[in-house]
Amino acid sequence: MSEIIVYHGGTEKVEHPTCKYGRRNLDFGQGFYVTDIRQQAVEWATQVSDRRNAVPIINRYRLNRDAILDGARCKVFKAYDRDWLQFIVASRRGEPVADNYDYIEGGVANDRVVDTVNLYMAGLMDEDTALMRLSQHQPNNQMCLLSQVFTDKYLIFDGTETV
Repeated sequence: MSEIIVYHGGTEKVEHPTCKYGRRNLDFGQGFYVTDIRQQAVEWATQVSDRRNAVPIINRYRLNRDAILDGARCKVFKAYDRDWLQFIVASRRGEPVADNYDYIEGGVANDRVVDTVNLYMAGLMDEDTALMRLSQHQPNNQMCLLSQVFTDKYLIFDGTETV
């Protein structure tokens, strides 16, 4: 069993993640989001804690990513490309594009690239220009667990730490 360490940044300890919590129009839909980049989770936790005036917490998990990729309905984006852009835009518009998947992984539409995504969504930038701008960025990484069955089976809580 090949496990990787992943993180979820927030303001609460989350021993038993729930997939159907939160907004549906996030990058990869309504699910439980983690990252294998600790600093990214620290930044998420800090942003959330600033809004809530609370202590930032990093939840750490062991994820059997290989088992999920072998058994789940998965979508993995390797770059900020046309497929990624169209998926993010559809999801942010509330289209149920994530409903066909148990697990989605790929770049974050964060402050480095969200302006490009928003300009494209507003019709103020064409797709080729958006893709050219996006190609200048190395994606961060987020993983969205959309299936409670796979989450319960392959995401194991491994502790918390304050930031």
